[in-house]
Amino acid sequence: MSTGSGADSAPDHTPAPKNSMFSSLKVRNYRLFATGQVVSNTGTWMQRIAQDWLVLSLTGSASAVGITIALQFLPMLLFGLYGGVLADRLPKRPLLIGTQTAMGLTGLALAALTLAGHVQVWHVYLAAFLLGLVTVVDNPARQTFVSEMVGPAQVANAVSLNSANFQSARLVGPALAGVLITAVGSGWAFLLNGLSFAAPVAGLLMMRVHELYPVRPRPRAKGQLREGLRYVAGRPELIWPIVLVGFIGTFGFNFPIWLSAYVSDVFHGDAGTYGLFNTLIAAGSLAGALLAARRGHSRLRLLVAAAALFSALLVVTAFVPDFWLFAALLVPIGMFGLTVNVTANSSVQMATDPEMRGRVMALFMMVFTGGTPLGAPLVGWITDTYGARIGMATGGLISLAGALTIAVILSRVGNLRLRVSRHHGLALVPRTPTLARAA
Repeated sequence: MSTGSGADSAPDHTPAPKNSMFSSLKVRNYRLFATGQVVSNTGTWMQRIAQDWLVLSLTGSASAVGITIALQFLPMLLFGLYGGVLADRLPKRPLLIGTQTAMGLTGLALAALTLAGHVQVWHVYLAAFLLGLVTVVDNPARQTFVSEMVGPAQVANAVSLNSANFQSARLVGPALAGVLITAVGSGWAFLLNGLSFAAPVAGLLMMRVHELYPVRPRPRAKGQLREGLRYVAGRPELIWPIVLVGFIGTFGFNFPIWLSAYVSDVFHGDAGTYGLFNTLIAAGSLAGALLAARRGHSRLRLLVAAAALFSALLVVTAFVPDFWLFAALLVPIGMFGLTVNVTANSSVQMATDPEMRGRVMALFMMVFTGGTPLGAPLVGWITDTYGARIGMATGGLISLAGALTIAVILSRVGNLRLRVSRHHGLALVPRTPTLARAA
């Protein structure tokens, strides 16, 4: 896989240390970044739980929760590729200082409305949409900035640790949100989220710029968006992971809709129960991220197998009648779901030339999260009409069909063959060396 000519622009730092589970944290700039992110990610998860619960409380509708999620991810679907173009054109660190500050301000605005007692559903919709607009630029810039902090040798490890960071916050954020919502209301969760963005901004300001591995920004030119699309279209090691995460992101990652419906309609719980379910998914996701960091490599066969197992577990879990068994199965669901995300993310980054990485990762995030405006309202309608169990099972079945279809496509287009064995399960085995390194 290509490392890209842009790698030549990196400074000649000392060789990266031997890979270990936490090797990227030996890099000072990445430590500052990771510390700031774990604080803001905790606030982000608090706001997500508070936002979903507030909408459900105001409307009593899973569809309204789906609309909120759709509005948050709609800008990525509409403008995601343009965000990637900007990420390739502009220096990443100052760009991220601006986007992280703007995200904090949206949280503070929603906190002010809620604490003042004036919040309405359309306020939450608007805040979600504005946050989505900022994310259009923040996501590709943040994803690609990872390689500029740690260098090419540590990219896979750093991507996995980013996910572990996010899931660690997901363990704490929902639990804190549940306590805050029950004790004092959603507004305080929004306030703490807004304030939490001071941490990543401070970390970015404290970085040693001379220790970065900068990629020279691309000058403004016509056709850069089309150039990115052509680049991906000609590389099966890029396009098929992106298509697969599109299926999973659109139909399989609708947990706010399903879990809020299970809490209110199936198990008759409260905000604390909703926080517990999200924490259990986060525990599995954290385990998946740490295992990915330990592996240090990404393969298409692992991606397809994880997607199939994740989807099958959704279907099985949907019809589990017991509360605690349902809760326990959320852990492996989180683990396999995170494995899909991290494996696809790191394999796409490693296979992309540095000067194209912003546009490619914007396409990745556009497909992964941008499908939510299409999937979330549909899944919300099915959940409202036919119940939480049918809604969750439908998402799992569609995701499973996507995973198996792409496995077959890879076996033909990627010159691989699909093998099912007792010892290794589902595997994609190269017929020739064409995609041997990617598979």
